[in-house]
Amino acid sequence: MARHRPRQGGASGAQVVVAPFDDPIGRDAVVQFPGGIDAQLYWHTTAPSYPALESVPDNRIYLTPDAVGPFLGSYLRFTGGRILSDRRAADGGELGLDGRTYRRIAIRSTFGNTVVSVTDGHLPYPFGREVTGYAVPDLAATLSRAAAAGAKVLWGPYASGGRRSAMVQFPGEYVAELHQGSDG
Repeated sequence: MARHRPRQGGASGAQVVVAPFDDPIGRDAVVQFPGGIDAQLYWHTTAPSYPALESVPDNRIYLTPDAVGPFLGSYLRFTGGRILSDRRAADGGELGLDGRTYRRIAIRSTFGNTVVSVTDGHLPYPFGREVTGYAVPDLAATLSRAAAAGAKVLWGPYASGGRRSAMVQFPGEYVAELHQGSDG
C-alpha cells in the first residue's frame, strides 16, 4: 500500500502499530485495521528505479463473518475505496472448498486492488497463507515459466466465474495466487 500519511489512520479506525520510520527511498509505517489486518504504508521521497507494473497486484485478505463489517468500514474510509463486487455465494472451489460457498468482496482504491475472502477460517493448505494475487495474461504460460524458474504449483488451475486461478509457491517459500480473467 502506498501514498497515505499514517496519522490519518486513527480517524478511520486503523491503529498505527509501527511508528513512521525512514527507509532508503522514503518513509514507512504499519497500521492495523479491525480484524487484525496489518498494512505497511510507504511514501517515496526518491523515485523508484524500476519500470511500471503491467497490472496492479491484489492484496488478499481472509476474514471471518464477524470481522468483515468493522474491517470494511475502516478500510473503505481509510483508502477511499469502493466495492466493485460482493458475491455472497462465491464458488468455494476457488478456495479449495468444493461444494461450499463463501463471500468474496473485490475492492478498488488508490491503494490498489483488494480481495476479501469471508470464511469460517477452516481453509485447506495453501489458502490463507498468500497475501498477494497477480493477474496474468496467460495463466498456462505463466505457470510453465514459473515451474522452469523453480516454483511449484500447490493448487489448480481452477476455473470459476470467468477466471482461472492457481496457487504457486516460489523459491524462498513465497506463496501467491495467479489468475487470468475477471477479478471483480
